[in-house]
Amino acid sequence: MNQRHRDFNKAVRKLRVNRLSPAPLKISGRGVESYNAGPMNEVNQIVCANSIDWLNERPKGWVDLVFADPPFNIGYLYHGYDDRKKTEDYLEFSRQWIKAVHRALSPTGSFYLAIGDDYAADLCVIARREIGFNLRNWLIWHYTFGQQPKRKFARSHTHILYFTKDETEFTFNYDAIRVASARQTTYGDARANPKGKLPDDVWFLRPQEAPEPHFAPECDTWNVSRVCGTFKEREGWHGCQMPIGVLNRIIAASSNPGDVVLDPFNGSGTTVVAAALLGRKYIGIDQSEEYVGYARSRLDHALQSAGKNGKSDHLTSEVFAAATDPARASKVLTETDAFGRKRVARRKAAKSA
Repeated sequence: MNQRHRDFNKAVRKLRVNRLSPAPLKISGRGVESYNAGPMNEVNQIVCANSIDWLNERPKGWVDLVFADPPFNIGYLYHGYDDRKKTEDYLEFSRQWIKAVHRALSPTGSFYLAIGDDYAADLCVIARREIGFNLRNWLIWHYTFGQQPKRKFARSHTHILYFTKDETEFTFNYDAIRVASARQTTYGDARANPKGKLPDDVWFLRPQEAPEPHFAPECDTWNVSRVCGTFKEREGWHGCQMPIGVLNRIIAASSNPGDVVLDPFNGSGTTVVAAALLGRKYIGIDQSEEYVGYARSRLDHALQSAGKNGKSDHLTSEVFAAATDPARASKVLTETDAFGRKRVARRKAAKSA
């Protein structure tokens, strides 16, 4: 481990939060409990473990939906994990955790895998050709604020591979994710389905590149930004945080209330937060005790806020605002970013200080 990793791990340890689980929390109208630290209860908890070992020790076929945002093997700093593996080691690691996911999924289960350019094709081949998943969509989540290189085009997208375990039997709630079609919003066509249309497979296009209404909120692309450092949603202690809007649509489309949603790389906890707020059972797994502690604090705040607002069946704007409350205990900041660079103080923050 080089000095950069040692400094980062030291900074994460300095930001510890209380890891003790509070009493189970009942949410009005839904009855979903807060996380459970007990090892015997398989659902509604965030566990500190190796996801491969943990999943292989459990029964087969008990999970309905898996969302995984694994390390991309591009040198990000994670607490307790080296993101610079040799290619053959990284692919073998990926092979083992994807096998464990396939084993845990029910016969009608679905699996979404978020991955970068470097290994998207490799992992797709492993999942399809070696392990037996069926590819439904190769989705592109395009965002702004990508890194600006000097010798190639700016990378501003993530691949999300959507698989199912069975080729024909799986959950897909198309009515839950419909959006207004151009026939409705632009042409006033009487033939348009009043329910709207299904979204396409590209999940964001920059509104400044085309006029309204093509990129209005009701458009058919996924207008979801990356979670930037200035966003209220940003936790600050994890370098790779998925936006809750992406998980909202995935969970709504590929699971039903009461289903089990699992994230084998829990990280900042977005999957379990979205699943809990949407009335699903949830499991998050992470190898870092510090990350588990922060994610538990984030989840607890989101559940309590949702309960106070009386909204828990879907992610309304009120619930989203409560879940991203900047006063939450889990919103803390490491001294360096995901690549070990010292953070630069924001001008506005510096003035107020």
